[in-house]
Amino acid sequence: MIKEIGNRKNVHLLISILIVIPVALVYGFQPQLLFDVTINSIDEANIFKAIMGFYLAFSSLWILGIFKQKYWYVATTSNMFFLLGLALGRIISLLIDGIPSLLFVMGTVGEVVLGFYAFYQLKNQKNLD
Repeated sequence: MIKEIGNRKNVHLLISILIVIPVALVYGFQPQLLFDVTINSIDEANIFKAIMGFYLAFSSLWILGIFKQKYWYVATTSNMFFLLGLALGRIISLLIDGIPSLLFVMGTVGEVVLGFYAFYQLKNQKNLD
């Protein structure tokens, strides 16, 4: 079990899990810790809980990909699309809305780096199989 966690081909999944799960819980239960927001309705709370569920679902798939080889490819593919999709949205926001806080700029850089690392791992593992 430790071998799977420490395997270099899983680094992108492990880093993503360690970041996305806590962020998901903050989104779902304390979004004001990261955002300048006030939840004023059940509908607004529902949106943040839905984002939490989305993040936790993907994290679960990534965990499965670390421990079950047959899920590694789909976990890594979803990780790549998840991260690069977030980065694309943030870049669009940066261009349209302006520069966000340093936390979100660093998040964008991290998403791009990890997303492309997942892409690299997909290509690298395909060559090894």
